[in-house]
Amino acid sequence: MKLLINLAILFLCCIGVSGQTYRKEICVGFRVSSSEIDLDYGDNASNLAEIVGLLTDVQRNPNMEITGVSFCGSASPEGRSLLNKQLVADRCASLERYIRQRVDLPDSVVFKCDKTDVWQKLAIYVERSDMPHKDDVLYQIRQTPEYTYNAKGTLVDSRKKRLMDMNFGRTWNYMLREFFPSIRNASILMVYIKQKQKETKQTEILQEVKTPIQSVDTIPQEISPEETQPMPAAKSSRYFAIKTNMLYDALAIPNIGVEVSLGRRWSLAADWMYAWWSNNNKHRYWRVYGGGLSARKWFGHASEQKPLQGHHIGINAQILTYDIEFGGKGYMAGEPEGSLWNRLNYAFGAEYGYSMPIAKRLNIDFSLVAGYMGGRYYEYIPIDGHYVWQATNNRHWWGPTKIEVTLVWLLGNNNYNVKKGGNK
Repeated sequence: MKLLINLAILFLCCIGVSGQTYRKEICVGFRVSSSEIDLDYGDNASNLAEIVGLLTDVQRNPNMEITGVSFCGSASPEGRSLLNKQLVADRCASLERYIRQRVDLPDSVVFKCDKTDVWQKLAIYVERSDMPHKDDVLYQIRQTPEYTYNAKGTLVDSRKKRLMDMNFGRTWNYMLREFFPSIRNASILMVYIKQKQKETKQTEILQEVKTPIQSVDTIPQEISPEETQPMPAAKSSRYFAIKTNMLYDALAIPNIGVEVSLGRRWSLAADWMYAWWSNNNKHRYWRVYGGGLSARKWFGHASEQKPLQGHHIGINAQILTYDIEFGGKGYMAGEPEGSLWNRLNYAFGAEYGYSMPIAKRLNIDFSLVAGYMGGRYYEYIPIDGHYVWQATNNRHWWGPTKIEVTLVWLLGNNNYNVKKGGNK
């Protein structure tokens, strides 16, 4: 169907339809809180190919010219105003960069639509739906001020708060699931094509391009009081977290880990543990140290809302050494008096887990790794201040290799949980 529309445009111009302007609007989607072009997301691959193909065909046609290309973007209203404004700008810039790397567009025909009323867009989606409490939602969107301040300038109410509180958060969650992806992920490319006319004045063309059609994606937006503040620096689409396995902490094994989102619902995690508790008078040792790496793929509805939450699967690899003895027989991994590499035990396996929010900046991640653990370990008995070797064994273990109940601290300005209505 898209191909037929493009061919019809080219055909009409080739047969000499005079003075007509053709407008083509094509949507490119973005993932949550991301401004990176992802060809695997939605219909992006075909839509981007259509944009490039249409512009290329017009440039090659001697009877047509491109008089304007306008890039617009939007972000869903659950995000904070300033961050959403920056995200919109980043998405527009990302799409423009992608297209202009493939099509030679002069600066004189490129325009940016940097104001989009996301609330008006949301109202249109709600109006076209049969969602519960539809009339109440439309009333709040259209009648409640976006921000309400008292005489001292303190924010006391907002449109978003009322919508999030409606029906105990269920109404907001419905819109978050059904409507927000279409708003959040939409960046619109508007192409204006006009048959070449020698008598056409360039000023008329520019005036036409500067006043695009008022569609659902190009409605002007009123700037809120928050947006009068200085614009923050462009934010990264990466999400970071610091974490600790509370099961290891309970066993007196201090540990720390970090995790970073890599985009496309992938993340990389690393952790390290170190414990060196001893009582030489009683020959008691509790010595463990080592670390691991995990590559994770996140999936499920929660992961659509924000990285590093929801279900995840992945692969895990660990190295560790230990010396455990409580007054009787002791067990030591690897070579006695050796380094970590000489005393190395290792494990690798597949993992499954689920991360859930418990506070604004905190998640709990439940994970289980099952696979293989190998390496050499020694048995000894402490006698008169010495450790008498008893046996050398090779470990071959198949089964659970790691269990986590991890406290996760979310880092970053946009990396937090919302009490009602989900995450940004």
